[in-house]
Amino acid sequence: MKTTNYKTILPVILSVLISSAGCSDADKEAWKKIYPDILNNIRVPEFKDQIYNIADYGAVRNDPAILNHEVINSTIEVCSKNGGGVVYIPDGTWYTGPLVLRSNVNLRLEENALLIFTSDISKYPSVLTRWEGIDCYNTSPMIYAYGQDNIAITGKGTIDGGASVENWWGMQRLAVIPGQELRGRPLLQELNEKGTPVEERRFGAGDNLRPQLINLYKCRNILISDLTLTRPAFWTIHPLMCENITVKGVTIITEGAPNGDGCNPESCKNVLIEECFFNTGDDCIAIKSGRNRDGRKWNLATENVVVRKCRMQNGHGGVVIGSEISGGFRNLFVEACEMNSPSLDRVIRIKTNNCRGGAIENIYVRNVDVGQCREAVLRINLNYEPGEICQRDFPPFVRNVYLENVKCKQSLYGAYIDAYTDSENVTNINLADCEWTNVKEGNRLEGLIKGLKFKGTTINGNPVKN
Repeated sequence: MKTTNYKTILPVILSVLISSAGCSDADKEAWKKIYPDILNNIRVPEFKDQIYNIADYGAVRNDPAILNHEVINSTIEVCSKNGGGVVYIPDGTWYTGPLVLRSNVNLRLEENALLIFTSDISKYPSVLTRWEGIDCYNTSPMIYAYGQDNIAITGKGTIDGGASVENWWGMQRLAVIPGQELRGRPLLQELNEKGTPVEERRFGAGDNLRPQLINLYKCRNILISDLTLTRPAFWTIHPLMCENITVKGVTIITEGAPNGDGCNPESCKNVLIEECFFNTGDDCIAIKSGRNRDGRKWNLATENVVVRKCRMQNGHGGVVIGSEISGGFRNLFVEACEMNSPSLDRVIRIKTNNCRGGAIENIYVRNVDVGQCREAVLRINLNYEPGEICQRDFPPFVRNVYLENVKCKQSLYGAYIDAYTDSENVTNINLADCEWTNVKEGNRLEGLIKGLKFKGTTINGNPVKN
């Protein structure tokens, strides 16, 4: 073991293990073989050209006193029972309660269509879902599907969750109320730690667990494209235990929304997120696989995720893994993305802790241009949420991370890695041909990091040496 200090970099706080081997060609092989295989396995669903116009079934536009969810849901059911097609939302403003998608249905919004969801929680029934990685029955997501195949939400229109500090967002402040600590989020976490059956985890009005905008649970062959999504109560797009997902050309604007994540695939397989724009109140993209006991019980890793040609503005992180990642994750490919904002905290972020467990492996990032970010280009944190009450016997592992040609013009740190001091749980981290300028503090490396390799990477014009 040797302790490494870089002249242009913040001195390493604890010893860092540096491999003597050169950069591996494993990333090139992954881009050559695994990457195209993932894309070949993702197929966009197709639909019959039969059109079901909600106005023809009795929906009323431009009237906030009328909620159209019963009409829209019945139209979706008719469409699905007839073999599928397009449920069409024409131009105008349509007020609604929760919607339920069915197999072989494409919910399509016309360019000037605005779908606004009510904040009246009494309109939202309780459904089986996950909240921050924990199984429960909770307030229905605004758009929900369970066990459906071949579904889509498309079009040039806008879906507005209708959230603000006066309604859904204000619930965040009430998540823990003095004298009522065992309600809502703390109670849900305790039930998870105890292994309480999900049938006994029932939440709703008064528990302040805000619903997702879109939650698709155990579905296959999904397309979400071309829409603008804004003002969610909580996470925006949340595919859960789904397979074959395409999110393309979507604009997600959630700035100001607490926990306003953009797209969070959880325990999903084969996911393509491309040509999207994110300006979020939390992580732009956050990959997940369950929290603590529930995540380990299901043991369903998220795997095979491609993010390309996306633009990220504000957010806690551009592309993030965690923190609800107990089921593990493997095979992330990120390329040709642009990120830029003083309110974008990190570019690539991995966050976990020893409540979670799980292996995070095979992260491939190339050709990403960053104007500026607030904290770090690469952030790996094995000590996330140190105050969490949980059983801490499940150390996570992060291995095989490759960044190539990731350029950033301004940040506090280049790489910021917070590993463990007593075990080598972060291994094989490779940074090749990266150019980071106007870096205030250099790299910050804490704990034992085995196989940290720099090749052709510069900070403020100075080569970073192994």
